[in-house]
Amino acid sequence: MQNMKDHLSNTLKTLRKERSWSLDAVAAKTGVSKAMLGQIERGESSPTTAILWKLATGFQVSVSSLMEPLPEVAAQTLVRDANEMRQHPGDSGMAVAPLFPFEARFGFEYMELTFLPGYERLSEPHEAGVVEYITVMSGRMEIFTEDIWRPLKAGQSIRFCADRPHGYRNRGRVKAVTLSVIHYPRRA
Repeated sequence: MQNMKDHLSNTLKTLRKERSWSLDAVAAKTGVSKAMLGQIERGESSPTTAILWKLATGFQVSVSSLMEPLPEVAAQTLVRDANEMRQHPGDSGMAVAPLFPFEARFGFEYMELTFLPGYERLSEPHEAGVVEYITVMSGRMEIFTEDIWRPLKAGQSIRFCADRPHGYRNRGRVKAVTLSVIHYPRRA
Protein backbone atom coordinates (compact mmCIF):
# COMPACT_ATOMS: atom_id res chain seq x y z
CA MET A 1 0.00 0.00 0.00
CA GLN A 2 1.27 3.49 -0.90
CA ASN A 3 2.19 5.54 2.16
CA MET A 4 -0.01 8.49 3.06
CA LYS A 5 2.64 11.12 2.32
CA ASP A 6 3.17 9.85 -1.26
CA HIS A 7 -0.55 9.40 -1.87
CA LEU A 8 -1.32 12.90 -0.60
CA SER A 9 1.46 14.39 -2.71
CA ASN A 10 0.15 12.73 -5.88
CA THR A 11 -3.50 13.48 -5.07
CA LEU A 12 -2.83 17.16 -4.40
CA LYS A 13 -0.96 17.51 -7.71
CA THR A 14 -3.80 15.74 -9.55
CA LEU A 15 -6.52 17.87 -7.93
CA ARG A 16 -4.65 21.07 -8.78
CA LYS A 17 -4.13 19.97 -12.38
CA GLU A 18 -7.79 18.93 -12.84
CA ARG A 19 -8.91 22.36 -11.64
CA SER A 20 -6.07 24.32 -13.29
CA TRP A 21 -5.30 25.92 -9.92
CA SER A 22 -1.97 27.48 -9.04
CA LEU A 23 -0.48 27.08 -5.57
CA ASP A 24 -1.72 30.63 -4.88
CA ALA A 25 -5.27 29.60 -5.84
CA VAL A 26 -5.12 26.50 -3.64
CA ALA A 27 -3.80 28.57 -0.73
CA ALA A 28 -6.73 30.99 -1.15
CA LYS A 29 -9.31 28.16 -1.36
CA THR A 30 -7.95 26.09 1.53
CA GLY A 31 -6.30 28.52 3.93
CA VAL A 32 -3.09 26.42 3.77
CA SER A 33 0.07 28.41 3.09
CA LYS A 34 1.75 28.18 -0.30
CA ALA A 35 4.96 27.04 1.42
CA MET A 36 3.16 24.18 3.19
CA LEU A 37 1.39 23.18 -0.03
CA GLY A 38 4.76 22.99 -1.79
CA GLN A 39 6.18 20.81 0.99
CA ILE A 40 3.16 18.46 0.80
CA GLU A 41 3.41 18.19 -2.99
CA ARG A 42 7.12 17.34 -2.72
CA GLY A 43 6.38 14.72 -0.04
CA GLU A 44 8.43 16.64 2.52
CA SER A 45 5.66 17.18 5.08
CA SER A 46 3.23 15.06 7.07
CA PRO A 47 0.33 17.46 7.48
CA THR A 48 -1.78 17.59 10.61
CA THR A 49 -5.41 16.50 10.70
CA ALA A 50 -6.39 20.19 10.63
CA ILE A 51 -4.43 20.71 7.39
CA LEU A 52 -5.98 17.58 5.84
CA TRP A 53 -9.45 18.95 6.63
CA LYS A 54 -8.62 22.35 5.16
CA LEU A 55 -7.49 20.65 1.96
CA ALA A 56 -10.57 18.42 1.83
CA THR A 57 -12.90 21.37 2.37
CA GLY A 58 -11.15 23.60 -0.17
CA PHE A 59 -11.13 20.91 -2.87
CA GLN A 60 -14.57 19.59 -1.80
CA VAL A 61 -13.33 16.03 -1.44
CA SER A 62 -13.47 13.60 1.48
CA VAL A 63 -10.65 13.61 4.00
CA SER A 64 -10.15 9.85 3.50
CA SER A 65 -9.49 10.40 -0.23
CA LEU A 66 -6.42 12.38 0.82
CA MET A 67 -5.20 9.49 2.98
CA GLU A 68 -5.57 6.59 0.55
CA PRO A 69 -6.86 5.83 -2.96
CA LEU A 70 -10.60 5.67 -3.40
CA PRO A 71 -11.79 2.07 -3.55
CA GLU A 72 -12.94 0.50 -6.75
CA VAL A 73 -16.70 -0.01 -6.85
CA ALA A 74 -17.31 -3.57 -5.72
CA ALA A 75 -20.48 -5.35 -4.70
CA GLN A 76 -18.62 -8.07 -2.81
CA THR A 77 -18.16 -8.23 0.92
CA LEU A 78 -15.09 -6.30 2.02
CA VAL A 79 -13.15 -6.93 5.24
CA ARG A 80 -10.71 -4.26 6.44
CA ASP A 81 -8.40 -4.32 9.49
CA ALA A 82 -7.87 -1.10 11.45
CA ASN A 83 -4.57 -2.49 12.80
CA GLU A 84 -3.19 -2.58 9.25
CA MET A 85 -4.46 0.87 8.27
CA ARG A 86 -3.91 3.03 11.33
CA GLN A 87 -2.03 6.17 10.34
CA HIS A 88 -0.69 9.04 12.40
CA PRO A 89 -1.21 12.34 10.59
CA GLY A 90 1.26 15.06 11.54
CA ASP A 91 -0.38 15.77 14.89
CA SER A 92 0.73 13.69 17.83
CA GLY A 93 -1.92 12.17 20.00
CA MET A 94 -4.29 10.97 17.29
CA ALA A 95 -4.40 7.97 14.95
CA VAL A 96 -6.77 7.46 12.01
CA ALA A 97 -7.77 4.21 10.30
CA PRO A 98 -9.84 4.97 7.18
CA LEU A 99 -11.83 1.72 7.36
CA PHE A 100 -14.15 2.53 4.47
CA PRO A 101 -13.07 5.62 2.53
CA PHE A 102 -15.67 7.83 0.90
CA GLU A 103 -17.61 6.38 -2.02
CA ALA A 104 -20.03 8.70 -3.83
CA ARG A 105 -22.69 5.98 -4.03
CA PHE A 106 -22.90 5.90 -0.21
CA GLY A 107 -22.09 9.53 0.59
CA PHE A 108 -20.00 8.84 3.70
CA GLU A 109 -16.66 7.65 5.01
CA TYR A 110 -16.21 5.38 8.04
CA MET A 111 -13.11 5.71 10.21
CA GLU A 112 -11.65 4.55 13.49
CA LEU A 113 -10.20 7.50 15.42
CA THR A 114 -7.92 6.96 18.43
CA PHE A 115 -7.24 9.86 20.81
CA LEU A 116 -4.41 9.57 23.34
CA PRO A 117 -4.75 11.03 26.84
CA GLY A 118 -4.43 14.82 26.80
CA TYR A 119 -5.33 15.19 23.12
CA GLU A 120 -7.43 18.24 22.25
CA ARG A 121 -8.22 19.78 18.89
CA LEU A 122 -10.69 22.42 17.82
CA SER A 123 -11.74 22.01 14.22
CA GLU A 124 -12.79 24.68 11.78
CA PRO A 125 -16.13 24.19 10.00
CA HIS A 126 -16.08 21.74 7.11
CA GLU A 127 -17.96 22.04 3.83
CA ALA A 128 -21.62 23.09 4.13
CA GLY A 129 -23.87 20.15 4.97
CA VAL A 130 -21.20 17.82 6.41
CA VAL A 131 -22.54 15.82 9.37
CA GLU A 132 -20.43 13.69 11.71
CA TYR A 133 -21.49 10.70 13.83
CA ILE A 134 -19.18 9.45 16.58
CA THR A 135 -19.51 6.36 18.79
CA VAL A 136 -17.08 5.88 21.67
CA MET A 137 -15.94 2.26 21.69
CA SER A 138 -13.53 2.51 24.66
CA GLY A 139 -12.38 5.22 27.02
CA ARG A 140 -14.04 8.60 27.37
CA MET A 141 -14.17 11.62 25.06
CA GLU A 142 -15.57 15.08 24.98
CA ILE A 143 -16.96 16.56 21.77
CA PHE A 144 -17.30 20.31 21.35
CA THR A 145 -20.39 21.35 19.43
CA GLU A 146 -22.83 24.25 19.79
CA ASP A 147 -20.35 25.98 22.15
CA ILE A 148 -20.48 23.13 24.70
CA TRP A 149 -18.08 20.28 25.54
CA ARG A 150 -20.26 17.14 25.67
CA PRO A 151 -18.87 14.16 27.63
CA LEU A 152 -19.25 10.69 26.12
CA LYS A 153 -18.29 7.30 27.53
CA ALA A 154 -17.97 3.90 25.90
CA GLY A 155 -21.21 2.95 24.19
CA GLN A 156 -22.46 6.51 23.73
CA SER A 157 -22.85 8.24 20.37
CA ILE A 158 -23.29 11.78 19.11
CA ARG A 159 -24.35 13.33 15.81
CA PHE A 160 -23.48 16.94 15.02
CA CYS A 161 -23.20 19.40 12.16
CA ALA A 162 -19.53 19.46 11.23
CA ASP A 163 -20.00 22.55 9.07
CA ARG A 164 -19.77 24.55 12.30
CA PRO A 165 -16.87 24.88 14.76
CA HIS A 166 -16.40 21.63 16.70
CA GLY A 167 -13.70 19.81 18.63
CA TYR A 168 -12.42 16.63 20.22
CA ARG A 169 -10.62 16.03 23.50
CA ASN A 170 -9.58 13.19 25.75
CA ARG A 171 -9.06 14.35 29.32
CA GLY A 172 -8.81 10.78 30.62
CA ARG A 173 -5.80 8.64 31.49
CA VAL A 174 -6.40 6.01 28.81
CA LYS A 175 -6.77 6.27 25.06
CA ALA A 176 -10.25 6.75 23.64
CA VAL A 177 -11.17 4.73 20.56
CA THR A 178 -14.10 5.93 18.46
CA LEU A 179 -15.85 5.05 15.25
CA SER A 180 -16.70 8.02 13.08
CA VAL A 181 -19.06 8.30 10.13
CA ILE A 182 -18.72 11.53 8.15
CA HIS A 183 -21.54 12.23 5.74
CA TYR A 184 -20.87 14.60 2.85
CA PRO A 185 -23.63 16.39 0.93
CA ARG A 186 -24.32 15.11 -2.53
CA ARG A 187 -22.08 16.61 -5.15
CA ALA A 188 -22.82 17.09 -8.82
